[in-house]
Amino acid sequence: MANIKSAIKRIGVTQRQTLENKVKKSEIKTYTKKFEEAVSSEKFDEAKELLKLIDKKLKKATSKNIIHKNTASRHLSRLAKKLNISK
Repeated sequence: MANIKSAIKRIGVTQRQTLENKVKKSEIKTYTKKFEEAVSSEKFDEAKELLKLIDKKLKKATSKNIIHKNTASRHLSRLAKKLNISK
């Protein structure tokens, strides 16, 4: 355990940030699962809307350094490909 006051504060900050990042990643995964369900049940309008929402969430997470830019692009590309193939 840290003894220095600033180190103790940094531990708290890191724990808060980790929790926030986990929440945002989980949210993206949840929307991705909903997208998968919409595509599999052939609700393409709903899937399109979810894809827009996922795109927005991924870009925001990228700008906040929660996930890497290339990771976000890869996820979005795969989802778009799934949607286009299934149509």
